[in-house]
Amino acid sequence: MLSRLTRPQAVAVCALPVVALLATAAFAPLPFSLTQPGMTADVLGKNQGAQVITITGAPTRPTTGQLRMTTIEATNPDTRVFLGDVIDAWFDTDRAVMPKDSVYPSGQSTKEIEQHNTEQMKESQDAATEAALNYLDLSPSKVKVSLKLSDVGGPSAGLLFTLGIIDKLNGDGVGGDLTGGRVIAGTGTIDADGAVGAVGGVSLKTQAAKRDGATVFLVPEDECGDAQAELPKGLRLIPVTTLKGAVDSLVALESGKGTVPSC
Repeated sequence: MLSRLTRPQAVAVCALPVVALLATAAFAPLPFSLTQPGMTADVLGKNQGAQVITITGAPTRPTTGQLRMTTIEATNPDTRVFLGDVIDAWFDTDRAVMPKDSVYPSGQSTKEIEQHNTEQMKESQDAATEAALNYLDLSPSKVKVSLKLSDVGGPSAGLLFTLGIIDKLNGDGVGGDLTGGRVIAGTGTIDADGAVGAVGGVSLKTQAAKRDGATVFLVPEDECGDAQAELPKGLRLIPVTTLKGAVDSLVALESGKGTVPSC
């Protein structure tokens, strides 16, 4: 024989599974990584005591501005992230929650991930060198470029490496700095043909850029919306899709002539 439950009793009984589910979620690790603004480095200068860009086989020019590549920092792949961590980060503009698989390829050990990021950085540096020499119509058999940046992996510094090489070799093409003496930061992949690609994490990278003195930020055009979401006051966004577009924008910004695109 079944007894009839009153409405309060029925609600209480129905609530039990929900409470149990929430309690489980609160204490179960979730497949996320917590990220925050990382270090930046001026590719025209030194990093950890070593020159980032070294060029032989062609005359180089002194530079006065800065081109700062930007990074984000993520929790270690073995770090357990819980619901409380996610909720805290959701309301913190200095942190973001990202699917762990988007930061660390699943099924790989920490050592494998580090090796993968190192390989991506090397490929990015090779593409940056090729793109810059192609842009300047210089032969790679005569001009040699060495790029060195410690403790950074991945392909997202490609655009800034390329601009740094161009600035050291040719500047704005008429004897001035490509930067116009400014602190310019940015992010974006590059291929040998000069196409700029999206990278992710731009809302955190803009914060790192502003923290380290940048007033201008070069962002892949497809990521304008993400960059604007938490844009620090006083930081100007310039969207780019190609190396030529990035150079033209910086020259226009320096000279005050021509149009500088905006998001």
